[in-house]
Amino acid sequence: MPRISTLRITRSHKIATAVLVAAGSVSAIAATGGTSEAQTTAARSSISVEPVAAAGIPTAKDAAAKKAAQETAAKEAAAKKAVAARKATAEKDAAEERSEKQAANRSTERKAVTPKKFANNLDGWIRESLDIMKKKNIPGSYEGLHRNIMRESSGNPNAVNDWDINAQNGIPSKGLLQVIQPTFDAYHVKGTPKKLTDPVANITAAANYAADRYGSIDNVDSAY
Repeated sequence: MPRISTLRITRSHKIATAVLVAAGSVSAIAATGGTSEAQTTAARSSISVEPVAAAGIPTAKDAAAKKAAQETAAKEAAAKKAVAARKATAEKDAAEERSEKQAANRSTERKAVTPKKFANNLDGWIRESLDIMKKKNIPGSYEGLHRNIMRESSGNPNAVNDWDINAQNGIPSKGLLQVIQPTFDAYHVKGTPKKLTDPVANITAAANYAADRYGSIDNVDSAY
């Protein structure tokens, strides 16, 4: 019967084997780790990362947005300022127009309220009578009035005819143009005193009567 050789594993053999196994594991781990790192690097390179602002430091995008907001705010402020300016101009123009109208009204009121002043004499009475006659569309001139006054009364507003037929009938002619009471009452011009011997009332009533009967006091050259 052949003799079988027996492998004798000593303690030294066990240690050598353990070292070899450990070395293989390390290589495997190193190989695996290298592959994972390469894959991770490639994966990272394929991702687009947005820039992130550091604390307190704005990015270019933030700066652009801020500038746009400032420009918009500036435009709105300018628009408001323009509107306010137009409103102020309109209010100023309106105020000036009101002031001009008020001034014109005051001027008109003063003209309307302040009567014309005439001298208290024959010249003034004739001129005041002509002013009234013009407003009432009663014809007559300064010359026509003056000529007839001088013939009838010599310019005396209190002259009275106490001898003619009218006097005999109880209605004597009186005043600058020697008017009887019934004629005065019929042709009295509104706005003048209702007194027969009032110079202006007498002249205007006589001129009104002459205009009705003769066309104008200018056409009278004798007793009428």
